[in-house]
Formats: sequence, C-alpha cells, structure tokens
Amino acid sequence: QVQLVESGGGLVQPGGSLRLSCAASGNIFSINAMGWYRQAPGKERELVAVIISGGTPDYADSVKDRFTISRDNAKRTVYLQASSLKPEDTAVYYCNVEVTDYTGGRLRLWGQGTLVTVSS
Repeated sequence: QVQLVESGGGLVQPGGSLRLSCAASGNIFSINAMGWYRQAPGKERELVAVIISGGTPDYADSVKDRFTISRDNAKRTVYLQASSLKPEDTAVYYCNVEVTDYTGGRLRLWGQGTLVTVSS
C-alpha cells in the first residue's frame, strides 16, 4: 500500500504566504509525478501545479509567478510554496501522486486534503 500525508494548510491574510507538504510512503518503487489540485466551494477540482520526474514544473495560469512546486526525492515529499495569496486562492488543496510499485503497477493517489483560507 501507498499512503499520502498532507500538512501545512490554515488561515492566512491576503498577500501572505504558506507552504504545503505531502509525503508519500509505502510500497513505492518510483514516483512518476507529484502535483497539487484545489477545490473551492461550489467549484470543480482544478490543477494547481505538477512536476513530472525529469520534467519541468507546470502551473495553472492563475498561480504562475506566485506559487512554486518542488519535490525532495529522498524524502518522497512534494511541496507547494504559495505566496501573494488572494482570497480566490481559498480552497481545499489536494496532493496527487503517481507511483510505480514493486510489482510494476502504476497507482495514482490523492491526499486527504488541507484547507487553505485567505481572509483578513
């Protein structure tokens, strides 16, 4: 089995910053891609940022130049540094990870979600 544990959400004022983390553990041979999605109340889940092994990060237009995705392969952890936060960034943020396990199977998993609220 593979588990994802997210952390780092909370309440932040407009213009502020925070960092989300998502750590993967378990039966992992390799990690193919790690990313972040978000879902605001009444809206569909949307891609925020993704980083594929050997590739460059990709961002939603709405967060470019404000958010930075990074990964620590040794820790099997993906981070999302969110800066210059706006009220419209308020959402539940989910990490999404695609791994290959030791049987060669590919799994795509979701974190439990962490709430980010941007408000004064």
